[in-house]
Amino acid sequence: MTAVYYALGVLIFVLAMVISIALHEMGHMVWAKRFGGKVTQFFVGFGNTIWSRRIGETEYGFKSIPLGGFVKIVGMLPPDREGHLRQSNTGMFTQLISDARAAEWELVQPEDEPRLFYKMSWWKKVIVMAAGPMVNIIIALFIFLGVFATYGNPGDVRTLPVVDSMSACVVPYEESGRECTADDPVSPAVQAGLEIGDEIVAFNGVEVTSWQQVSGLIRANNDGEAEIVVRRGGETLALHTNTLVTPRPTGGDAAQLTEVGFLGVSPRTELGSGGLFYTLGQMGEMTTRTVEAMATLPAKVYDVGQAIIGVEERDPEGPMSVVGGGRLAGETTSHEAFPVKDKAVFLLMLIAGFNFFIGMFNFIPLLPLDGGHIAGALWEAIRRGWARLRRRPDPGHVDVAKLLPIAYVVAGCFLVMSVVLILGDLIVPIHLAG
Repeated sequence: MTAVYYALGVLIFVLAMVISIALHEMGHMVWAKRFGGKVTQFFVGFGNTIWSRRIGETEYGFKSIPLGGFVKIVGMLPPDREGHLRQSNTGMFTQLISDARAAEWELVQPEDEPRLFYKMSWWKKVIVMAAGPMVNIIIALFIFLGVFATYGNPGDVRTLPVVDSMSACVVPYEESGRECTADDPVSPAVQAGLEIGDEIVAFNGVEVTSWQQVSGLIRANNDGEAEIVVRRGGETLALHTNTLVTPRPTGGDAAQLTEVGFLGVSPRTELGSGGLFYTLGQMGEMTTRTVEAMATLPAKVYDVGQAIIGVEERDPEGPMSVVGGGRLAGETTSHEAFPVKDKAVFLLMLIAGFNFFIGMFNFIPLLPLDGGHIAGALWEAIRRGWARLRRRPDPGHVDVAKLLPIAYVVAGCFLVMSVVLILGDLIVPIHLAG
């Protein structure tokens, strides 16, 4: 059954990604058609066509490699300044531009002239190109909102100054985990009469609002005597004890022990939760982290390459491909110790995380990404607006075809990074336990 559950997790993740890709491309298509553009193809996947059907002027279908998708909007590349669609060139890059422009215009019919994409207003181009990645971000928003409002945010664990458990005795740190014996002293928490659910509101006269404050005051209480004010069942009680001084780790280093005050209580933890505004705030923080991650992506992919050849360990917090996402999904659903609810939440968060990254990644202002076309449209608006202010002739449409050499280089870099990540996820995968 473990293999069945593993396969089920992978299948759920793959289907979710395929649907996300289809909705991304649908975002482009719907707005392109709404603005009068002509869309001739809508495909999910790359490679050989495995199924297609023409409805109206658009061919819909699936291709063999479900790692992306595309819509074909007629007239993405304008003719050159002289109106030529193709000319012979001796330079490699100029020849690439010329060939791409010619291939683009082979699909243009005389009746398509008013519907060409490059002739749209700049703001319409921005909406058409931004609609795709925005769909991914909206998918992530709805998933995050549903999880945060019902289950809570696994990435926002809050430690409360509320007693969740107590030690019955004081066990030396080196023997942590063993049962209490008759020789072990009773813990100060038991001596004080603390109970599960007590909210600590003050310690030795100092009002507290967080567990970090409580923990710091306890550890610093080397003289032993302590008054603990708790709120229990609507009543406020003052309890007295003696915080035993015992060696405990300092600064998270288990090898370095320091004599500190010890009470013997563990705090209650809860997940942060909220509605739309809480979710938007969390996504704002995710945006910052994602931008930082994208800035360091080439270096992190290089580290994955180093891990593949055994030079260093794979960073469990590093980037992964959809192959790695599928493996994590499979490990989650087949993990026997996880409750079904937790498995569902992890899968939803994984799908939302991939959608959010895909949306943000596509806004990078480089061709062939959607952000490259958005940048071109915005530059067209700025250039035309500046010409109007200076009462100069209209400079015309921005010729994104001239940026195709850069697009090919960028696409090549993305392809290399994708291959490295996929190989990394197959050879040195990130596992759930990591």
